[in-house]
Amino acid sequence: MSTTPAHAAMNADVEPRRPRRWLRIVSGTFVTVVAVASLGVAALQLGLPWQMGEGDRNHVYEGPAGSQRYQVHLPPQHDGSARLPVVMAIHGCAMTGYGWNSMKATTQFNNLADREGFIVVYPTQLISRNVIACWNSADPREQQRHTGEPALLAGVARQVVEEYDADPAQVHVAGASSGAGTAVILAATYPDVFATVTSVAGGEYGLNQVDPDDPDSTSPLDTARQAWAQMGERARQVPLLVIQGERDEVVPPLVATRLVAHWTAVGDLVDDGLPNDSLALTEETVSVPADAGRHAYTHSTITTSDGSSLVEAYHVQGMGHAWPGPNGEGRYTDRAGPDASEIVWDFAVRHPMR
Repeated sequence: MSTTPAHAAMNADVEPRRPRRWLRIVSGTFVTVVAVASLGVAALQLGLPWQMGEGDRNHVYEGPAGSQRYQVHLPPQHDGSARLPVVMAIHGCAMTGYGWNSMKATTQFNNLADREGFIVVYPTQLISRNVIACWNSADPREQQRHTGEPALLAGVARQVVEEYDADPAQVHVAGASSGAGTAVILAATYPDVFATVTSVAGGEYGLNQVDPDDPDSTSPLDTARQAWAQMGERARQVPLLVIQGERDEVVPPLVATRLVAHWTAVGDLVDDGLPNDSLALTEETVSVPADAGRHAYTHSTITTSDGSSLVEAYHVQGMGHAWPGPNGEGRYTDRAGPDASEIVWDFAVRHPMR
């Protein structure tokens, strides 16, 4: 078919617009896909509105180190009649605080809090800071006061105490895996904020300096000196609870053994600045046999001369890389283990900040 000048002019006007129209369509589709994906990621990390229970409150902390999202659970006892204790629960890698595969579901702290009367705080790591949602406890930049994740999480704790009139002498932190490493870092960087620390499948301050193929090249005392130095003028003996699975292939039992030695050395240094066993520590171990589908475990207590425990450690036979507890839900739970959440709370009750 022949093309007249009129047709040619009309085609010249129409045809160049087609690519631009398709570009708009493709661009719009791309924006829509990104928006949907972002909403999906947000739902996984931060949960959905209907997943919030009675007493749950979502917050964002803003400070010099940046921003941090977290959820607070208030028990029925939060009625203004008393200042309640606080337990901060820090999740591990490939977990969230209160979204998908959450620390909230894993620990079941909310049910315990409603019964016992304490506030629970669930910070959640964003994939913008770590692609698999780990806390960056192996990064030296995240091991110091006033910066990075320690500053954010301490800021969250202080904000919760202020906003909900909680007891500042009873703010406790418990972490799992990378979150356990961060919990120990918080004990070293903010001993004035956190009364106790619990490590479930975690390691010592400065664990990144320890060569897995030659761990003896860096002693627990070496890293203990660094943790004590971080405490500075705020140095105090922060009670530590350790829970470790004997079949953990992600964080081997040796890491927990080092952590106990490390934190005992920190306490010794806090006493008089010297690694001289000045605390006159005593150690007692109780063994609990397996029974009715439950793992056997040992409970060791390292006690100072005044009768207070400096370090307590549970070594659970047959347990891998998991948070133990009969009611836990999530990928990293072991229902045959002792109830870690109950143990954490009992430890916290016995160790308010002095």
